[in-house]
This record gives sequence, structure tokens and C-alpha cells, in this order.
Amino acid sequence: MTAQAAPITRPVITSPGSPPPLRRRRKPTLYSTLSKVLIALIVIVQVYPLAWLFITSLRTEQDFATGDPFALPKAITFDNYVRAFQTGNLAMNIVNSFIVTMGANVLIVLLGMMAAYALQVLGFRFSKVVRGLFLIGIIVPVQIALVPLFIDYSTVNLLDTYPSMIIPLAGFALPMSIYLFSSFFDYIPRETYEAASLDGAGPYRIFGLITLPLSVNTVVTVVLVNSIFIWNDFIFANTFVLSEGLKTIPLGLQNYIGAMGKTDWTATFAAVCVTITPLLLVFLVLNKAMIQGLESGATKG
Repeated sequence: MTAQAAPITRPVITSPGSPPPLRRRRKPTLYSTLSKVLIALIVIVQVYPLAWLFITSLRTEQDFATGDPFALPKAITFDNYVRAFQTGNLAMNIVNSFIVTMGANVLIVLLGMMAAYALQVLGFRFSKVVRGLFLIGIIVPVQIALVPLFIDYSTVNLLDTYPSMIIPLAGFALPMSIYLFSSFFDYIPRETYEAASLDGAGPYRIFGLITLPLSVNTVVTVVLVNSIFIWNDFIFANTFVLSEGLKTIPLGLQNYIGAMGKTDWTATFAAVCVTITPLLLVFLVLNKAMIQGLESGATKG
């Protein structure tokens, strides 16, 4: 018996000006349809509150009080934003929140990177035990530290200062930051450090020339994740801040509550729009770097 020859396939020859051959479109499956519906629902749930907040900040007081709060505004006005700055010290609150957020992030990045570098790259005896102690700090609630910190701050005259807010915010954010940096440093091949060591580079030089430049995406991730909580922190600021000049945004929003609990809602919504806009813009610009930082910290090799 002779083997049957395989059929000869001839390539499709198209002229330079002719359009490419059409591909068959895949029919949408039930899984892809459900996935698109689920993504659409998530987008609606996430975007609708922000859109409603912005639209409400443009409504008049009378329209919001007498009409349907979820309806479209009958008239658009920007007086709410003017009143938001006049009612409270919104500009000062934004500056205070910016100082606290930047100061805490500087400590978080520097201390977190150096601790993770010592634990993951350099290594030492009982380094795993030390890492475990740091990770235990993730489950420690911040409320149990308020009274001891208040007593200590009053003893050393640190109450009603920026460090009274920056230090605990950075301290409670360190465990998660160390975990993210350690996961990323474990992702960097060991051969890179060995080659630098053979070239005569010491640990400080390796950290400054190799580890730090490669950790940009992780730094962005750590800063963005922590900035959201630090910018919106209320418990530490409310406990350690006593004067009006150091109030952050969450404390400053209390100024819009008038006598007998009367609240200027439209001005409050305008103030909230002003305060969340910087975070939204930064997140939209740096979201790709944040995703890359999370992926590099969650996978190895």
C-alpha cells in the first residue's frame, strides 16, 4: 500500500491594492456576555456616585432642597464653589492635607524600601521572624494606639503639630508597604545583585543604582494606595489636632454644619469635589504604573 499524499495548500495571493481577506467574527458566548454586563455594572456603581456628586454641586440650594435630589438640575450655578471657600478654610485644609500626605509618603517609601531591602536582599539571621512581626502590624487596629499616642504626644509637646499626624500614619502603613517592596525585590533576579557585587559595588551602591531605579512602579503603587487613606484620614487628625490652622480636609468639612445641625449640602458637595479632584487626576495619570507595580509585586519570574 502506498501512503496517501497530503493535500497541497496554495497561499492566497492578493494584489497590493486589494483589501485583506475578511475574518469570521466569533459569536459572543454566554461567558463573554456576562463578563461585559458585570464590567458595565461595576463601572456604573463606581462612576455614578462621582457623577451625581459633581452634578449636585452645580445645583442651587432651593432646587436641591425642594426638588428630587437625584434628578438633573433645573439650573446650573457655580456659587456653591464660591461659598465653599468662603464658609470654611478650604484652601488651608487642602494645604494641610497635602503636607501630611507628602510627609507620610516620604517616610513610608524611605523606611519601607530600606526595611524590605534589608529583609529580602541582604538577609540576616532571624530576618523571617522580623518580617513576620512587621506583617502582624497589618491586623493591628489603629484605635488601640490613640490613647497611648495622645499621652506620649502631650508629654513631649508634640500635640497639635504635623508630626503628630504624619508619624502614626506612616507607622501603620509600613507593614503593607514592606510587603509590597519585599515581593518586588524577590522578583528581581539574584544574578543582578551578584554581578554588581563582583564589580565591587557595596550594598548602598546596589540599592541606589539598581534597586531604587527598578522600583519606580512599586513606589508609585505604594504612594497611591497610601495617599488615598492618608488624604481621607479623620481619626488621627481629629485626635491630635486642636487648632483650626492645622485641620485637614476631613476635619474642615465639619465647618459646613451650621447651627442646630443645619448643613449647606450644595456647598459641602462642592468642597468634596474640590478635594477629591487631585487624587482622581493623579490616579488617572499613574494608573498604568500602579497596575504594573502590583503585578510585579504579586508574581515572581
